[in-house]
Amino acid sequence: MRVLITGGSGFIGTNLVEHYLSRGEEVLNFDIAPPRNAQHRPCWRQVDILDSQLLRTEIARFSPTYVVNMAATTGTADRGRKLEDYATNYEGVRNLISAARDLPNLERVIFVSTMLVCRTGYQPKDDTDYCPDTLYGQGKMLGEKVVREASELPYSWTIVRPIGIWGPWFDMPYKNLFEAIQNRLYVHPGGSNVNQSLGFVGNTVCQLDRLLKASADKVHGKTFYLADYPPTNMRAWVNLVQEAFQAPRIHQVPVPVLKALARVGDIMKFMGWNVPPLSTSRLRNMLASFVFNLEPLVADDLPYTLEQAVEITVNWMHKKARFSDGQNVSPPIQ
Repeated sequence: MRVLITGGSGFIGTNLVEHYLSRGEEVLNFDIAPPRNAQHRPCWRQVDILDSQLLRTEIARFSPTYVVNMAATTGTADRGRKLEDYATNYEGVRNLISAARDLPNLERVIFVSTMLVCRTGYQPKDDTDYCPDTLYGQGKMLGEKVVREASELPYSWTIVRPIGIWGPWFDMPYKNLFEAIQNRLYVHPGGSNVNQSLGFVGNTVCQLDRLLKASADKVHGKTFYLADYPPTNMRAWVNLVQEAFQAPRIHQVPVPVLKALARVGDIMKFMGWNVPPLSTSRLRNMLASFVFNLEPLVADDLPYTLEQAVEITVNWMHKKARFSDGQNVSPPIQ
């Protein structure tokens, strides 16, 4: 395998690069940012997929057999932004499709999208039923449309929409959740006991690898949601995290009290605090029960249980905390 991962310096990308390196595969990361894991620097090239000429030159030089496109501009805070700020998510996709057309050995491309092509809580009727409520979601929607409208591609392709992925090398919001539990700042919404489709990154990497290696008739032109199965019970999950950190028992707070605190957080956010302890949107997500139907190809026989995933993530956080720069720690996923 010769695997090109665009956006391989990001959260999921870092874990996917590690997966293929640990198995002795040839892997290359195109990203504008250096790798989060310093051990991955030898397989990193500073390439912006919006730079069509550089992309074409570098991708032809590597000549991959597989491509996983994770390069993206992310963020759900639209204040002060416009759609053009997310051009990587659609013009970059267009550039990648063009640059990959003449690759002689390319067999498959996975285009990584997002569940946010539809607003939270909305269950799409089919793969092209879109209703994004953020600029990020709009940009990803346009990226999906670019893929679907491309004609006569000489390789097979699929689109994936990861759902709530967490684990080593993660960012907000789930890193913030783990830290809040560790620092005794998290409380259960009283009376809430919801299930959500979330995914541990070790299982996500396994799912992506399966989709790269599956026969074309099983994946070509299809859209897959990526998450753990069965869905995660939120209360059980945070209790496992609390136990792994050996933190005090998590208390319950009535939902009306949390709503009042969330409004205070909204004001803090408006005043410039990017990540207040609680906001209305975050509380809404905590209380939402969203479960997606997953194809057996990605849902069956995942390698990590919830208990194992929590233990791996907490151990990684402890290990990372022992290094001042956090760049010398490889995620403990085998």
